[in-house]
Amino acid sequence: MGDRPLKDKEIPVLTNYPTHALREAYLKRFPIEAAQRLETVFTLRVASQQIINVLNGWLEGTAGSPTRFQTLALLWGAGDRPVPHQEIIAALQVKRATVSAMMYSLEQEGMVQSVGDQTDRRRLLATLTEKGRDIFTSAMDLNARRLAKVFADVPVEEMVALQNTLMRMRDRFVKYAEEEATS
Repeated sequence: MGDRPLKDKEIPVLTNYPTHALREAYLKRFPIEAAQRLETVFTLRVASQQIINVLNGWLEGTAGSPTRFQTLALLWGAGDRPVPHQEIIAALQVKRATVSAMMYSLEQEGMVQSVGDQTDRRRLLATLTEKGRDIFTSAMDLNARRLAKVFADVPVEEMVALQNTLMRMRDRFVKYAEEEATS
């Protein structure tokens, strides 16, 4: 849109925005660009929550949750290489306590095995058990078919563009939060 100001009619009103009245009140206080930024955040939050709800339903009978699925995927992708818990924490971008509790649960269910690192006893190394591998590959195959249907009419180029946009947004949110915390 360049540097020219946006007109109200140029911005589509999305149904994801909480209410028409809220949009109108917001526009009385801020320019249309600010309303579009807020609507983008609301749309992203609503879309993310809906996707998480669907994924939770899909994974309920197999891996259990998207986070557990991602963990099993990391271990599956590593093959026979034991994966340090710290690597799982970094990949999932969650706290140590979250991974510790999840790994305990996966171990109790017989899907994962963790052992102490022989060279550094403070580190735990995880591998998939045969049961974990079977559950993960079954979930992966089933959900690959589901995702193929969901994205049937979305070209790969659009998926890549969306991923790039989302990563830029994530990076900007993180950078701003860090700057705000240090000022």
